[in-house]
Amino acid sequence: MKASHVRKLIKPIESAYSEMFSGQVYRVGKGAVSVRNHSGVAEQTVIGVHGFLENHCYFTQAYEAPTTELILLTCSNYHIPVNGVTPEVPGWETPIKHLEGTIEYDACILNQALCNLPTARNVRVHGHSRGGAVVLEAMKQQPTLFEHVEVVLEAPVLPDGRLSALVTTILEPVSHGMWPWLIRLINSAPSSAYGQTFFGKMNPRKKQLLSKLFSATKDHLTIVRNIENIMDWMARTDTSVYNLVRHGTFLIPAVDRILDRSSMLASARQSPTTMRIIETEAPSHFITLDSKEWVPGFETLPSAAQG
Repeated sequence: MKASHVRKLIKPIESAYSEMFSGQVYRVGKGAVSVRNHSGVAEQTVIGVHGFLENHCYFTQAYEAPTTELILLTCSNYHIPVNGVTPEVPGWETPIKHLEGTIEYDACILNQALCNLPTARNVRVHGHSRGGAVVLEAMKQQPTLFEHVEVVLEAPVLPDGRLSALVTTILEPVSHGMWPWLIRLINSAPSSAYGQTFFGKMNPRKKQLLSKLFSATKDHLTIVRNIENIMDWMARTDTSVYNLVRHGTFLIPAVDRILDRSSMLASARQSPTTMRIIETEAPSHFITLDSKEWVPGFETLPSAAQG
């Protein structure tokens, strides 16, 4: 990438979205992990990994039960979407050798969280979109951590997957130097201009979370690096990674304008029988935001997962 392009791309993006948060926030490398306070003994721990240009608030309303310990990742070079909490550096943090802004880097954040934070015996790791790839990559890096973990991959970036034809058409002519300009253009347009096309039928929560997408990262370089790394990861990762999943669910939307649904489904079908594929009726890539009913209940955990 040309130095002049990098200079344009590292111009800071101001944080534009946060919610009140009650709990601890730990800085891990260039990312963070937030642990929500819960009342009573945790019956299950859920670790949520957000998607490209999203933030960890994506999962908060899907997992509201007071007995759920909710742990939320903030991927590298993304703004932490909380107010009222001062982040701290935990004693268990270890250096990450991968390039920040990549699936590999964020997988290391996930593994550090998984290794050090859950207090319940039932653990679910739920990754949406790019977060699905982060979960699979984390498994590849440390398979033993996932031996008793249930995995939910929602509208995920998968091995052999593709971006949707619509997204590819938009991205193909864009050079690195055009990114800041393109993002300014998108940000100045009302989200209604493109929202319905990409996000499907809107509801208040979707509108709240998706209207600030291009302010999620700390700079434009992270946006470019995320996209290039997603495409690269899909091309070079093998579906044999599914063999590492003990218990898992693919949640596939009925319509997806962000990722290519048919390649996602074809990839998911390469997985062993320990993984189930649920083709939801969700009208967009954002299944959980479309309806919480698609999130699998915990009672469906196989007894072996109690381990």
